Amino acid sequence: MRQSQLFSKTERNAPKDEATINAQLLARAGFVSKLMAGAYSYLPLGLRVLNNIENIVREEMNAVGGQEILMPIIHPKSIWATTGGWDKIDVLFKIKSRTEKEYALGQSEEEVVTPLVMKYVNTYKDLPRAVYQINWKFRDELRSKSGLLRGVEFLMKDMYSFHETQADFERFYAEVKKAYFRVYERMGLVAKATEASGGAFTQKVSYEFMVLTDAGEDDILYCDVCDFCVNAEIAKEKEGGQCTRCGKGTLAKARASEVGNVFDLGQKFAKDFDVTYTDKEGKKQHPIMGCFGIGISRAMGVVVEKFHDEKGIIWPEAVAPFRVHLLALGGADGAHIYDSLQKAGVQVLYDDREMSAGEKFAEADLIGIPWRIVVSPKVGDGKVEVKRRTEKEPRIMDVKEALELIKK
Repeated sequence: MRQSQLFSKTERNAPKDEATINAQLLARAGFVSKLMAGAYSYLPLGLRVLNNIENIVREEMNAVGGQEILMPIIHPKSIWATTGGWDKIDVLFKIKSRTEKEYALGQSEEEVVTPLVMKYVNTYKDLPRAVYQINWKFRDELRSKSGLLRGVEFLMKDMYSFHETQADFERFYAEVKKAYFRVYERMGLVAKATEASGGAFTQKVSYEFMVLTDAGEDDILYCDVCDFCVNAEIAKEKEGGQCTRCGKGTLAKARASEVGNVFDLGQKFAKDFDVTYTDKEGKKQHPIMGCFGIGISRAMGVVVEKFHDEKGIIWPEAVAPFRVHLLALGGADGAHIYDSLQKAGVQVLYDDREMSAGEKFAEADLIGIPWRIVVSPKVGDGKVEVKRRTEKEPRIMDVKEALELIKK
């Protein structure tokens, strides 16, 4: 894409009503535009990042046997009344139509997915099953803050699994847990699986996937030897205490942000809707269900919180809007390099605008694309400057050499 044609523009100053790094930098760099507290428009650069995160999640969910579907956002009151959620879930958005019928905006999809999946599950031979969607969710938050980390509207992947036995759910959870760690690793994040309360969804223990960040909203205790981790709010353990799992490590306390969760739903929703399958003995049984969530837009905010410096964002390559930011300075023409990168399948943002070198460098650092290539009369014919966003000094090399380096 030529930057002269890019819809969005950068801003010199951070919005006065944004306190967190992700909200400030994403707005300044032209990735999002705030409509109101907790709701953002995703501009071309921001949407490219969201799409990249979606694709990572989609690939890993497909790999564990998830099948993608798309469910309605608006739900009739009756299904939420069936499960008790209409009166018990305080963040549920409720609306009324001109015909006086009441509806909810989806903040989760158990009420929709349970009867939907069981419509196609007749016997034990149809189990296990796992379906997921990537869709917008709505929650009536009292304090929408922290940019993309807490909103009234957010993009989420939620997968629901159906099983004959608790053991089969545990087997599937172990597979999904590995897939979740792969998702976060591909985004450049290190996540910890913490034990937490199931809250309004279930009385069973749930698991939250947390990334350490000062912008987080939870405190966690984690072992410095094994993978034990627990939400400090419900923990019996104390900071500085001995790990109760391995008995070797010491528990450290840290601020963290939730980027995913898993709920063991048991048979609650199947019983609420009285949906069953026929087991091997010919008896009717309620399936055991699991819910697996990943916050797509939240993950985008967490990435920015983790990867930035005083100049701007530093995108990991897997989620960056483009792989290369090509800058033409001093009247130089970078069109041939732009064309070569595109032909090689490298996504590139070409800054072909008539601006000073200082302005272009500042904007490039703010936007945070992983690689920067500079073509200018100063460098000379057939030569370019190449620099990673994380490097301080550029390297001068032949155009061919630069293209080979980038393609690797």
